[in-house]
Amino acid sequence: YFLHLSEANVTTAQRWKSFTTSSLSGFVPTRCHGTGKGGISSLDRTFYRYSSVRSRSGGGSSGDDDDEEALYRNGMTLESIASRLSKSKYKNIVVVMGAGASVSAGLPDFRTPGTGLYDTLKDYNLPYPEAVFDLSYYRKNPQPFVELAKELWPGQEGGPRPTLAHSFVRLLDQKKCLLRCYTQNIDGLERLAGVSEDKLVECHGNFHSSSCTNPACRAEATNCKDDILDSKIPHCDKCGSVTKPDIVFFGEELPMKFQYLIEDDVEMCDLLIVLGTSLLVMPVAGIPSWVGKKCPRLLINRELVGDFATEAIMVKNWGGGYSRDVFLKGDCDDGVKDICELIGWEEDLNVAHKAVS
Repeated sequence: YFLHLSEANVTTAQRWKSFTTSSLSGFVPTRCHGTGKGGISSLDRTFYRYSSVRSRSGGGSSGDDDDEEALYRNGMTLESIASRLSKSKYKNIVVVMGAGASVSAGLPDFRTPGTGLYDTLKDYNLPYPEAVFDLSYYRKNPQPFVELAKELWPGQEGGPRPTLAHSFVRLLDQKKCLLRCYTQNIDGLERLAGVSEDKLVECHGNFHSSSCTNPACRAEATNCKDDILDSKIPHCDKCGSVTKPDIVFFGEELPMKFQYLIEDDVEMCDLLIVLGTSLLVMPVAGIPSWVGKKCPRLLINRELVGDFATEAIMVKNWGGGYSRDVFLKGDCDDGVKDICELIGWEEDLNVAHKAVS
């Protein structure tokens, strides 16, 4: 186990290293978001939540406890999850979305070699790829992010539209079984797909508002969008500092909505669905570890990652009585089509997608 947290303090890093080693969680992301107000980092708060949530028996109840125990003993399958979805057994589904869910919309993911966003930033001569989302670097050299944001800004004519994966989340919302969608994406496609505002947590912020980067000012920046779409560096009308859309850079606090909802949501969650993410950036990467120990988890992704990979190794090497995880390898759109076919939701998915595509 190793830990490299450039934004976290040594005490926090040591605590995480000790805790993850003793609990055999086995996977610690290489990046995290930074220190919040009062000198307490997001990772500090996440650690305490993680340790308290893991101590619970966990997993919201969907009824039919004997049936659930049989599933746990025999191991979860895609078919068993689909069957229970078709019977409305899951009432509090939590979805975690990553950049892979938006690839078919023409947006690159972050880390795929050759095509990922970080690989395409070489022309900007960044000191390291993630610097484009580093607040201190942005204050010194905002132009690389300005050019990137010009391409990514949601809602432009001819711009990206929601994918089948986004429409699937909207369908879960329509079926009244979605507790929350935690998206790491800043492309706004969940909103365009029609996911309800109260069901959506944009963990890394959004482009819907902009503000000054000066902590002493933080004024709303009404001209930020127009400036960036004109390839101009946006400046604050009040203090002259650079402004930016309210997406979360490394070193910034996550939205309060995330901090307010996450603990109760992982406790209530009776099915976790993870779509298209490398599970590298904390604290969102920790969500699969925080749901109840008997909560079934479905990963639709090109690779087995994060706590899913760790738990697969543990079940294979040490047993443990059951496997609660299902890994559907491949692209997100193909995965949601497969599960909707098993449930009998193919037509519902097509109707939901046609309305927003």
